Amino acid sequence: MTVARGRFGRVGGSYQAGPNGARLKLTVDATSVETGSEMWDDLLRSNDSLDLVAHPQVRFTSTGIRDSGDGTLDVTGRLEAAGKVVPVEFRAAVRRLDRELEITATATVDRHQLGKNGGRLGLMLPAKVHVRARFGAGG
Repeated sequence: MTVARGRFGRVGGSYQAGPNGARLKLTVDATSVETGSEMWDDLLRSNDSLDLVAHPQVRFTSTGIRDSGDGTLDVTGRLEAAGKVVPVEFRAAVRRLDRELEITATATVDRHQLGKNGGRLGLMLPAKVHVRARFGAGG
């Protein structure tokens, strides 16, 4: 088994807390992945992987966020990738850093939910996706 680690160069998002609850949005340009290995980068950016030519953006939008009271959030939402929308649930650790909020979470991506049953990524998915995001106070 091989583990590939990488970072996305183009990401954006927001975290808003208000009287109607909290909302979390993340957008990732999947074509901006950098693993440090040309072979992995080419494979992950290939059109065979998740139809990146037609759907280069991966988006997550929360539908519910519940504070567990122990520094974690229980998050439900919708993941849009490869032209599909699938439900996602995960637990996220939250940490305050000055005027920023850091959220760290791990979720599993299943190729069957995204309509992928074969191809070169067939051996790699499902995959665990680790996300660490920092959100600054809006001005």
